[in-house]
Amino acid sequence: MKEKVEIKKFFLKIFEKVKRLILLRSLRARLFLIILLVGVVPCIFMRYGIVDNYEEKAVERRITEVSNELMIIGNHLIANNYLGDYLSDDASVMSSRKVIDAELEILSNLYDGRIMIINSNLKVITDTYDLSEGKTIISEEVIRCFQGVNATHYDPEHGYIELTTPIINTATTGNGTNAEVTSRIEGVMLTSISSASIVAMMEELHRNALLVEMVLIIIILALAFFLANVLTRPLARVTDAINEVKAGYSNESISVPDYVETIHIVDAFNQLLKRMKALDDSRQEFVANVSHELKTPMTSMKVLADSLVAQPDVPVELYREFMEDIVSEIDRENRIITDLLALVKMDKTAQEVNITSVNINDLTEMILKRLRPLARKKEVEVVFESIRPVVAEVDEVKMSLVMTNLVENAIKYNTAHGWVKVVLDADHQYFTFEVRDSGVGIPEESLAYIYERFYRVDKSHSRESGGTGLGLAITRNAVLMHRGSITVTSKEGEGSCFVVKIPLTYISA
Repeated sequence: MKEKVEIKKFFLKIFEKVKRLILLRSLRARLFLIILLVGVVPCIFMRYGIVDNYEEKAVERRITEVSNELMIIGNHLIANNYLGDYLSDDASVMSSRKVIDAELEILSNLYDGRIMIINSNLKVITDTYDLSEGKTIISEEVIRCFQGVNATHYDPEHGYIELTTPIINTATTGNGTNAEVTSRIEGVMLTSISSASIVAMMEELHRNALLVEMVLIIIILALAFFLANVLTRPLARVTDAINEVKAGYSNESISVPDYVETIHIVDAFNQLLKRMKALDDSRQEFVANVSHELKTPMTSMKVLADSLVAQPDVPVELYREFMEDIVSEIDRENRIITDLLALVKMDKTAQEVNITSVNINDLTEMILKRLRPLARKKEVEVVFESIRPVVAEVDEVKMSLVMTNLVENAIKYNTAHGWVKVVLDADHQYFTFEVRDSGVGIPEESLAYIYERFYRVDKSHSRESGGTGLGLAITRNAVLMHRGSITVTSKEGEGSCFVVKIPLTYISA
């Protein structure tokens, strides 16, 4: 039972971590955290900086104040020969001593500290705490002070400032320009003063700074939440607009021009939406065309069959003629279905190509040999011009389909006693297969649509030639599968020129 509880806790922890990660993946959450950190971190540093800076400056100021007071008292000590007469019982000396002791006591009370006067023999002659008078003190700070090095020490842990101040006797010998000033350290004042007032002020300042910091953090929290929502609102609008399109409530282009990024996202989506609309329209048109193209031969066959059934005594010659027409329509239906199947196969994105090294010159010769009987029947001369030998990595079946469709179209839609010229050339990267003819040509307004399925420039002439309107669509798909290109130039009544450009080495997707 205990193990089950532990396993449950373990998975709950993992779930919480995943939730946190998902939350951090949100742009709104990240913006909130960034704004919060940018606002809060300086506040924290500012608070500690102000408190620490105040402490440093307050200690320096306190040391300066006390040092000035001690220097004044030191001058009084020298002027009254306090160090030399500290054992004297003379009334005037005692009176001066009491005045100086009073000054020391006042200074000690003022700064809540302790002052000890130490003579050159390291003997304490005065202690405001009355604890060490008459004792000898051996301290590194005191000895170094006699050597002319003043020392200060701040102990924040115990709350006191300690400093040593030399008692300097300055004497002038000689007159005028020959005067010479000599200084001698006759004693040291070892002073310890409390830093409780500084600490109290620091605590007060810390409390006030913390209060201000809390107020600022609350303001920054509200501001971060507000800004995170405002800054991500355009993205939410983009999402809502896309969801409306996805749900089918709208199919119009969306516009969210708040940021450059949203403009780019919206433009990309609108282009995709436009492409999807075009594909949807193309599919609908394709279905309509397929229905029409498949229905037409069936209608013709039904009409012919009904005509035979309606006549009781049908002559053999008429019967044969009708049956030949029916066979012709069946062949036409078969061609349409075959072309549709070929087009569907090429439309599959997962369609694999069987790439082999093919001699394009031999392949072209073979295709032209197969099509020359059709050319002779149409009284069209076919000429093949090979600039150089070409060997390329292609799918031989699909490449044959491309060449056959282009040459066959050039023959079918040619004029009597016309010509078709096939030119094969290559460079170091691509080979080109060019088909020129002296045929009827293609109107300029139709050039943009010739690769669409079931599109015919001249529908009646196309049907007479046995065309399905799918040949160029199949050709273009096969060329694109080889990462190639197909272009056309044509002038109505003068002929057309199709140029196919295919890489010599196949590049997979």
